[in-house]
Amino acid sequence: MTTRLSLIGIVRGALLGALFLLNSAGAAPEAPKVSLTTLSGDNVALSDYRGKLVMVNFWAPWCPPCRQEMPALEELHQRYKRLGFTVLGVNVEQDPAAARDYLDDLPVSVPVLLASRNEVSRTYQVAAMPSTVIVDRDGRVRYIHEGYSPGDEALYQDVVRGLIRE
Repeated sequence: MTTRLSLIGIVRGALLGALFLLNSAGAAPEAPKVSLTTLSGDNVALSDYRGKLVMVNFWAPWCPPCRQEMPALEELHQRYKRLGFTVLGVNVEQDPAAARDYLDDLPVSVPVLLASRNEVSRTYQVAAMPSTVIVDRDGRVRYIHEGYSPGDEALYQDVVRGLIRE
């Protein structure tokens, strides 16, 4: 068991190292510019967060892995927000009431944005639920992850910590 965990750690470290090496060479693409509405009706643009690390998480109320992942995202948001990190939850459901009902059952403090017309999902080429994109302080996409399995939050944390140190 210990050998397996060590191997997983080595592989994860190598992948993260390759990711940061690639991105430090200037290969990271600029994040698509999007503007969405919050559940309370305010307009929010990704560019409003320039200078901060931003995790953009695409989710839907009908998605069981999204429900499983949300508490981990809330924990990351709380742990690192004082260091200039935020999570933006982008709900892709057509009906905003479904998002409100979901959040009544699973409240979070992360800003929740509505992307009910699928334009943002297409712009970000979202192919799976949930999908996570981490954008650095310069507005560049530094990490993309599709789906969710328990333990993925440790990988997110590693990426966030690495980008905070940059």
